[in-house]
Amino acid sequence: MTTDNLIPHSERKKLSFLDRFLTVWIFLAMGVGVAIGYFFPTADDFINSFSTGTTNIPLAIGLILMMYPPLTKVQFSKIPKVMAKPKLLGISFFITWIVGPFLMFSLAVLFLKDYPEYMTGLIVIGLAPCIAMVIVWNELAEGNRELVAGLVGINSLLQVFFFSLYAYFYLEIMLPLFGIKALSIDITVIEIAKTVGIYLGIPFALAVVSRFILIKTKGENWFENKYLPFISPITLIALLFTIIVMFSLKGAMIVSIPMDVLKIALPLVIFFAIMFLLMFFVAKFSGASYADNAALSFTASGNNFELAIAVSIGVFGINSGQAFAGVIGPLVEVPALILMVNLAFWLKKKLY
Repeated sequence: MTTDNLIPHSERKKLSFLDRFLTVWIFLAMGVGVAIGYFFPTADDFINSFSTGTTNIPLAIGLILMMYPPLTKVQFSKIPKVMAKPKLLGISFFITWIVGPFLMFSLAVLFLKDYPEYMTGLIVIGLAPCIAMVIVWNELAEGNRELVAGLVGINSLLQVFFFSLYAYFYLEIMLPLFGIKALSIDITVIEIAKTVGIYLGIPFALAVVSRFILIKTKGENWFENKYLPFISPITLIALLFTIIVMFSLKGAMIVSIPMDVLKIALPLVIFFAIMFLLMFFVAKFSGASYADNAALSFTASGNNFELAIAVSIGVFGINSGQAFAGVIGPLVEVPALILMVNLAFWLKKKLY
């Protein structure tokens, strides 16, 4: 069954061809990467020849480009409108930033305690809400556009300033509290902050500057209808490039661990379902309209996999299990969140 069959007829055109088959593109990129690594054993030496220290230059450029389009789409001017709904903002903040990371942490420990690299990779995924595809899911589900734009703006700012502290807290403080002391990550908040500064700070600054300059010189209509559609495919291209490079570095090994994809996917699916339903019913109980509820629920459900991949590569290395777990994320998220769109419409009929 294609994802096209899962989307209500009136909404199908809103999901672009590239986005609709994102899972297919990711699978193809994984296959190409594995084939390169398997049939060309010297590929890893060639890729690593472009490295300086622990940073692979082409990959770093790709990761920065991957973050630029979604950040450029953020309408920070909509943030004040969200402030007019303090109750919904408080609910969103608590479930998205407090409940969400702890839930992902718990699922990672429960399902992947015997696979420490995958476990920490999953924890990193859970630390930041989605700031890109959430806009697509919200649009498909007929959610409040202004509210989701404001939430994305706030979440983007929170990620820039607090992601490194959050990552340090969960990886260096929370894991030992749960009895996982054999896992010696030994990272500092400065290392995480440096990585976040490069892979989130640089594209964030570029996004803010380019948005300001281009809207001022070319007008908002040109920016929204010409420039943003032009740069949108860059995220997918950069993501696929990252996947090909990563999988080519360990092609032979990946052939022997196909079940690892399922091990990582299971807690992710559970996370998406719990977060969506929890936010939906709490918001409904709090008196939110359906449009507001859809915006809140999809904001809580998705994760910023671009940032998780970048941080995992920057902190743990391109060959790490943490980076591998990050790549599996969007592979699972796309079909899961499309199903959530249909669930949202079903709940709308039942509850609204």
